Amino acid sequence: MKDLGRFKTITLLLALAATFGCQGLSATQPTVSQSGNLSIAAPNLNFGTVLVGHSEVLTNTLLNTSDSRITVLRAAVDKSDFSIAGDKLPVTLAPGDSVPFSVAYNPRAHGKSTGTVALDTTTATSTTIASASTTFTASGNAVNPGQLTVTPSSITFGSVPVGTTQTQSATLANSGGSSLTISQATVNGNGFTLSGLTMPLTLGAGQSVVVSVSFTPPAGGPDSGSIALGFVVSTQGHNGKGHGGGLAGTNSTVMVPVSGTGMTAGQLVATPASVSLGNVQVGTNQTQQVTITNSGGTIVTISQATTIGTGFSASGLALPLTLAAGQSQSFNVTFAPQVAGTVSGSISLASDATNPTLSILLSATAVTPGSLVSNPSSLSFGNVQTGTSQTLSATLTNSGGTSVTISQASASGSGYTLSGLSLPTTLSAGQSKTFSVQFAPQTSGSVSGNVAITSDASNPTLNVPLSGSGVTPGTLGASPSSLSFGTVLVGNNSSLQETLTNTGGSSVTISQANVSGSGFSVSGVPATLAAGQSANFNVTFAPQSSGAVTGSVSIVSNASNSTLKITLSGTGATPGILSASSQTLSFGSVQVNGSATQSETLTNTGGTTITVSQAKVSGGSGFSISGLNLPLTLIAGQSFTFGTTFAPTAAGSVTGTISLTSDASNSTLTISLSGTGTVPGQLSVSPSTLDFSSVVIGQSKNMTATLSATGSNVTVSSASASTSEFTLSGVSFPFTITAGQSKAVTVTFTPQSSGTASATISFASSASNSPTSESLTGNGTAPPPHNVDLSWAASSSTDVVGYNVYRATVSGGPFTKINTALNATTAFVDNSVQAGQTYYYVTTAVDGTGLESGYSNQVKTIIPTP
Repeated sequence: MKDLGRFKTITLLLALAATFGCQGLSATQPTVSQSGNLSIAAPNLNFGTVLVGHSEVLTNTLLNTSDSRITVLRAAVDKSDFSIAGDKLPVTLAPGDSVPFSVAYNPRAHGKSTGTVALDTTTATSTTIASASTTFTASGNAVNPGQLTVTPSSITFGSVPVGTTQTQSATLANSGGSSLTISQATVNGNGFTLSGLTMPLTLGAGQSVVVSVSFTPPAGGPDSGSIALGFVVSTQGHNGKGHGGGLAGTNSTVMVPVSGTGMTAGQLVATPASVSLGNVQVGTNQTQQVTITNSGGTIVTISQATTIGTGFSASGLALPLTLAAGQSQSFNVTFAPQVAGTVSGSISLASDATNPTLSILLSATAVTPGSLVSNPSSLSFGNVQTGTSQTLSATLTNSGGTSVTISQASASGSGYTLSGLSLPTTLSAGQSKTFSVQFAPQTSGSVSGNVAITSDASNPTLNVPLSGSGVTPGTLGASPSSLSFGTVLVGNNSSLQETLTNTGGSSVTISQANVSGSGFSVSGVPATLAAGQSANFNVTFAPQSSGAVTGSVSIVSNASNSTLKITLSGTGATPGILSASSQTLSFGSVQVNGSATQSETLTNTGGTTITVSQAKVSGGSGFSISGLNLPLTLIAGQSFTFGTTFAPTAAGSVTGTISLTSDASNSTLTISLSGTGTVPGQLSVSPSTLDFSSVVIGQSKNMTATLSATGSNVTVSSASASTSEFTLSGVSFPFTITAGQSKAVTVTFTPQSSGTASATISFASSASNSPTSESLTGNGTAPPPHNVDLSWAASSSTDVVGYNVYRATVSGGPFTKINTALNATTAFVDNSVQAGQTYYYVTTAVDGTGLESGYSNQVKTIIPTP
C-alpha cells in the first residue's frame, strides 16, 4: 500500500508539470529525478538560446515523495551564468507536498554553458534526522545580439558631371546572433538617393542584402551627406517559448557617410565683361588687357575671334586656343581713332563651351586736341585809389577734347599780380579753372598790362589784356569831432547836428554809419561826397533810463581813413519821486492811555531834487507825527526818517492817513495808519487752591486748573512751581487766551517723602495782575506693607518632624528655601515680598532622619501695588 501511494503521488506530479508551459521539462529526459525521497520534476532546465546581456528565468518543482518531513536548507550553482531566483530557503515539505524552485540564466559571453544546482536537505523521522544532497542541471546557449554592418562603411562618388547619375552598391549584413529588422532609412545631402531596400526588412543571423546608392549632382561643387539606417534587434527568450517569450527589441542606427563632387561643363568668362577705353585723342591709340577663363569643369576650345567697331582691334590670341578647366588666357584690345566721336563695338569668341558665343562689348570716344579760352578775354579795373587794391577774376576753360596742362602763367604791368593758379595744372576736356588778378596802383594815372598763359594746348600761349587807372583817395573829416548832449530827462530826447567833409582828391562813398551806446541814433547820413564836398546829418539822444551814457558814430567809407569815429556822451535823468519805506503802518493793539511809535523813511528815488511842502494827519484820533520839519528838500537818492505815534484815548479800532505834498512826479504820497485801543486784561485761576489729599510716595496724582482771561486777550508766557513735587503739563508756552475764554492746565503731585507738602504755582502773563498764583497742597503717605500667609495639610506619614517652604518668581522654579529653620507647624508667613511681584510656593516634608520629600503642589499669589 505504501508503494502504491508513492506511485500515485508521482502521477500527480507529472500531470502538474505538463501545465508549466516554459521549457521546464524536456520530452527526451526522465520525468522525475529522486534523491533522499526528494524528487525533482526536471533533472535538466534547458534555457535554449539567450542573448548575451539578457536574463531568463525557468522554474523546476521539488516534491516530497517520502513519509517524513523534508527540509531544503540551501541551494548553490557551480556556474556564474546561473543563479537561484527568488530564494525562499529553507523550506519544509510535508509528505506529498511540492514547491516551485526558480533558476535564472544571465549569460555574459557568447557560447554554451551548463551548471549543476545542488540542494542540501534533511529528512526527519520520529527517531532520526538524515542529511542528503539532491542535484539537477541547467544549460543554455548564449548568442550575441543582431548587428547591422554596411560594406563599404562610406561611399565616395568622386567627380560626376552635373545632370548625370552615378550608382554604387552597398551590402547590408546582420553580423550578430539574433535577427534584426531594418525599419527606416533616411538620406541626407543634395543629389543622393537610396534604392533596392523594401522596409521593413528582417535579416536573420548572418543574412545580408545588396542596395544601390546614387549621386545626381544638381550643381557644380562638392556635396556630402549621410544615410541613416534605423533597425530593431530582436530579444526573444527561450527561443520564443520561455518567460518573456513575446517579440521584443532594441532600436539602433548605423550611419553611412556619402560624398561626391558635381562637375560642370566648360564655360567661358571674360574679365572685364566689357571694355571702356575712355577718351582717346585722334591720331593716337590706347590698349587694355582682357582675360578669358574656362570656369567650367571640362576643356573648352576657342575656334574664332571676330572684332566689330571702327578703330578697334584685338591681338594676342593664337587660334584655335584650348583652355583646360580653370585655365585663363589674356589678350589685348586696342582703339586707334582717326576721327572724333563716340565709337562702340564688340569682340565675339566662338567655342565649344556651354556658351558657344561669348561677346565682349567695346566702347571709346575719339577726341580732338585741347584748346584754352579765357572768360572774360580781358580785365578792366577802372579807377582804383592809390594805396588800395582791387581784384578781378577770369576763368580758363579747356574747350578741346583732350586734357591740357598749363605749365606757366605770368602778369605784366605796374601794380598787377596774378594768383589762384598752382602750376603745373591740368584741365580735362571741358574743365575750367578760375584765377585772380589784383591791381594795386602806387601812383595816379592809367596802367595797362597782360596775363600770359603757356600750355600744351593747340593754342600754346593765351594772352589776357589788363587795364586800370590809379587815383588819389578822398579823406573824411567831422565837425565837431565829438557831441555832448548834457542831461536829458528819461522819456525826452535831444538832437545835435554833425558835418562831414571830403578833404581828399576823389569822391568818397559812405557804406555804413554804425551807432553804439544806449539811446543814441543817427539820421540823414549822406551816401557819397565828391572831393571838397560837405554834408550834415543828425544825432539824437533819447535816454530810456537814468545815468551817464557814452557811445560813438562810426562812419565806414572808401576814404583813406576808412573808419571815422565821432564820440558821443549824455546823461539820462529821471524825475524826482517820493517814496515811503512802508505804505501802511499798523500799530496793532495799544492799551488806552499808552502809546506806540513807529519810524517811517521818505526817499527821493528819482533823478532830480524834490521838496516836501506839507504833511497832514487825518482820520481817527490818537495818531501824530514828529521829527518832520517842513519844507524838506531831498536830492536824488536822499532819505529822511520821522516818527509816527499812536496814543489811543478809548478802546476800539482806529484808522487814519498821513498825506505828504511835494513837487515830485507823484505830488501826493499817502501812508495808511491803523491801530486798536485796548483796556488791560485780567488773568484768573480756578480753583484758587488745589488739594491733592493723600498720595502714596512714588506715585502721582493729576488735578486740573482753569485759566480765564477777562477785559482783553492775555498772553501767558511762563509758569513755575515752588517745589519739584508739583509739576505743570498740558500747555506749551507762550499761549494766548482770548478775552472771555478759558484754558485748562494739568498739575501733577508726586510726593517724594511722607508728610504734608505745600507750594505755589505762578503764571507770568501780559495781564495787569501778573503774576497770577494758585496754592497747592497734598500729603505724602508711605506705601502699606505686604505679607503672604501660607497653610497646608499635614503629611500622612507618622515620622514627619517638620516642613520646609520654597519660593520662586517663575512658575515651575527654580525654587529657593525661605524658612531659616525647620517649620514644625503647617502654616508660614512670608514677610519679604515686594509690591507688584508674582510669587510661586511649594513645601516639602522632612522626617526624623533628615530625609526630605519632593515638592508639593505649586500655589501662586500676586502682591498688589502699592
